[in-house]
Amino acid sequence: MPFYKSVGDIPHKRHTHHFQPDGSRLVEELMGQEGFASASSLLYHRYSPSALVSIDPLATVIEHADADHPVTPRHLQTSLLAASSDLILERHTLLANSDVEVNWLSGSGSSDLYRNADGDELIFVHRGSATVESVFGALNVSQGDYVVIPRSTTHRWTTKGIEALIVVAHGHIRPPKRYLSAQGQFLEQSPYCERDIQVPSEPFLVEGENVPVLVRLRGRFTRHVYRNHPFDVVGWDGHLYPWSFNIRDFEPIVGRIHQPPPVHQTFEGQGFVVCSFVPRIFDFHPDAVKIPYHHANTDSDEVLFYSDGDFMSRSGSGIRTGSITFHPTGFIHGPQPGSLAASLDKIETNELAVMIDTFSTLCVTPTARAISDDSYPFTWNR
Repeated sequence: MPFYKSVGDIPHKRHTHHFQPDGSRLVEELMGQEGFASASSLLYHRYSPSALVSIDPLATVIEHADADHPVTPRHLQTSLLAASSDLILERHTLLANSDVEVNWLSGSGSSDLYRNADGDELIFVHRGSATVESVFGALNVSQGDYVVIPRSTTHRWTTKGIEALIVVAHGHIRPPKRYLSAQGQFLEQSPYCERDIQVPSEPFLVEGENVPVLVRLRGRFTRHVYRNHPFDVVGWDGHLYPWSFNIRDFEPIVGRIHQPPPVHQTFEGQGFVVCSFVPRIFDFHPDAVKIPYHHANTDSDEVLFYSDGDFMSRSGSGIRTGSITFHPTGFIHGPQPGSLAASLDKIETNELAVMIDTFSTLCVTPTARAISDDSYPFTWNR
C-alpha cells in the first residue's frame, strides 16, 4: 500500500528490545516484499511465529485448467455452482494462467486460518458481508468491497453468507503506478485515494495452542500446526497490510466520446489488470456512439463479472447479475444486436462490473466448461 500505518504497541526504534508489562520480550517479524527492496511491515508477536508442532500435506489441489480448444467465447453461469462448505479449500477455480487465477466462492461460516504463499489475493464481495481476521487486525467488509490480502498474510474469513469473485495473483496486486506520485501518494487525477481505503485499526489478539494454518504454495496445500495462535501480534507498523475499498467509491472518468477501458483501471498485477465499471453518465457529444465498439484486443483475454445494473450492451445474450463472460484473444467481441438503438435516448448507465484483462492466454477448468452457456457464442448472430 502507498501509505504508512501504525497500529497497537510498537517501540520507539525498530529492531530494539520491546517488552510486555510482565517483562517478557516481544518477538519481531519483518514481513516484506521483493527481498527487502519493496513494501514491508514490522509485527511484534508475544510468541515465536516460527514454532511449528507438526506439518501435514493435504490431498486438495487447485483444479487444473486446460487450453480452450476450440477457441470459444463463454458465458459462465455462477448460479449453477454449488455453495462451498469450506471457504478456502472449496473455492471454484474457473480460469487460470501462469500469472493469475479467477475463482468463485459462495458459502458461510468461518474458514480455517489460511496463508497463500503463491501471491496476493483480491476478493470482490458480490453479495453478503464478512470479517477478515488477520495478524494485522480485523477488517469488516460488505457488498461491493474489494479486499486485498498480501501474499503470506495469515488470516481467516468469518461470514453468515458471502458470494465473491476471487483473483489470485502469482505476484502482487497494487494500485496502478500512474495513479501514484514518486513518494507513493495518490495523485489528484486518481479515481480513488487514501480516504476511500479501509485498513485494520487495532490488534486482534487470540489465545490458543496447537493451532492449524493452511498454507498454499505452488497450487498445493500443507497444514502447519503452530505451538501458539498466530494472532498474537500486539502492534505493527509499515506499508504492507490487508486493505479494502468499495467499488462505489471509484470515481468514473467520462468524456464527450467513448473512453477506452484503461480509464476504468483499478489495480495492476503481474501480467494482468483489474478494472471497475460503475454508474456514470454516457458520452455527451451529440453524435457519440454510447455503446462499446467491437474490439479485437490482440494481446489480452477479457473476463467480465456482472455484479449489478442493466448491462445494456449485453442485452439479449443471457447475461444477468452474477454472470461472468470470457472473451479470449482471437475472438472479436462487442455489443449485442439492438444495443445501439437501445442506447440512443439513454443519459447514464447504472452498471456495476469488474473486468480482468490478462496478457497471457487463460486456460479453462472443467468446472468452467460445465457452467458455460452453449448458446452464448452465437448470440451476436441474431
